[in-house]
Amino acid sequence: MGRESKAERDAAFTAFMTDATPSLLRTAWLLTGSTERSQELVQAAFVKTYAAWPRVRRDSALAFARRVLVNHKTDTWRRTSREVVGDVPELALRPDSAVEHRDEILRLLDLLPAQQRRIVVLRYYQDLSEAQTADVLGISVGAVKSGASRGLATLRTAHPSPEGSQR
Repeated sequence: MGRESKAERDAAFTAFMTDATPSLLRTAWLLTGSTERSQELVQAAFVKTYAAWPRVRRDSALAFARRVLVNHKTDTWRRTSREVVGDVPELALRPDSAVEHRDEILRLLDLLPAQQRRIVVLRYYQDLSEAQTADVLGISVGAVKSGASRGLATLRTAHPSPEGSQR
């Protein structure tokens, strides 16, 4: 990446924001359960990503912004009380989603401790690998495996599959 002008850098960041917003909003909404807080979280992630933009590799910009988003959520969570589930933002859910009861997903995710919730969202909703999830959260792959296993066990207990179906 050569030296680019401020206008070129701003144009590249604007294009990145346009492309990344739906994915980051979905992740933020699943982490917070609130339209308003998810939008605030994405905005904060964009502010921090923009500040680092000259150092961000364009091919990994979404991963960088996702890590900023999760880290900011963790910092915010440490300062606030338990999340309250709110309404669903239009962009927060995949249009091709087969899930009929999205509020049930949030209720189930709300059963998980914050770290397990982050792991489950990143691994199974964002389809990140164990290594990618570990990198985003700044934890070991073993911690991701353990957190995913415990989180899924909690979800299975809270929402057992119908007889004869495979999960």
